[in-house]
Amino acid sequence: MNYGLKKVRKCVVPAAGLGTRFLPATKSVPKELLPIVDTPTLQLIVGEAKHAGIEDVILITARGKSSMVDHFDLSPELEEVLASRGKVAERDALRAISMMARLVSIRQHEPLGLGHAVLQAAGVVGDEPFAVILGDDIIDCDERPGIAQLVDCYERTGKGVVALMEVPWEETSKYGIAAGTMIDERTMRIDRMVEKPKKDPPSNLAVIGRYVLPGRIFGYLRDVKPGVGGEIQLTDALAMLAAEGNLVGYRLRGRRYDAGDRLGYLKANFAFALKRPELREGLIPWIKEMIAEVERGAR
Repeated sequence: MNYGLKKVRKCVVPAAGLGTRFLPATKSVPKELLPIVDTPTLQLIVGEAKHAGIEDVILITARGKSSMVDHFDLSPELEEVLASRGKVAERDALRAISMMARLVSIRQHEPLGLGHAVLQAAGVVGDEPFAVILGDDIIDCDERPGIAQLVDCYERTGKGVVALMEVPWEETSKYGIAAGTMIDERTMRIDRMVEKPKKDPPSNLAVIGRYVLPGRIFGYLRDVKPGVGGEIQLTDALAMLAAEGNLVGYRLRGRRYDAGDRLGYLKANFAFALKRPELREGLIPWIKEMIAEVERGAR
């Protein structure tokens, strides 16, 4: 561990999107509050940050999404009802949500790209290193939560870190792809990043929604020239960081689910349900029965 580094204490969670892929559900409910079994995706994200030792979570929100902040507030009336019914464990679990982290909410008034969303947190983060977690990417790893793996890598290397995962070569056009030199089995010194390469991808290591970045990235974001639609892309600022030799990629351990995609969201729900004994016992026979019915119908 590099003891000269500042501790990663803050995490930025861009959450201003409209969630149009989940309409009509997201007409009145932010997509970040859609549950994985019974836990909102945003709560999973904040819990992941907490397990990494992060104290402050900065939500980048938009108009009509204040319920995300409300979710992490106390609910005295509901807690009182649970206590009166003898459901003390449920009440305590509900109250624990409000103590997961200190939340700061900042509005992104216009949807001008991920880089622009991250830049909104500059006044709160200052010059400290900070994490970024994208709520659409759920990382399931019992050994060590996703963002904690990146914090560990930052503390070892002293450099900005992006999360990498291997994807099929034929799917590289869907992702930002990182290229460089492997330092060890999981760590890559990044030389360049290609956003959704149409052909000849430099690797099949995709950048996914976890980052640990130095505070000076905000200066790079201010210098980035807006692209199509006036958007400021985080990838452009990361390329500047890589050019000075201060960006590495870390191949995450665990399984990733894209909760921003309907199929990925369904897979995450099944996967997390199967991890719970009280649900697994009834779910596995039902899945087998449904598969058998589909197969019979296909004949």
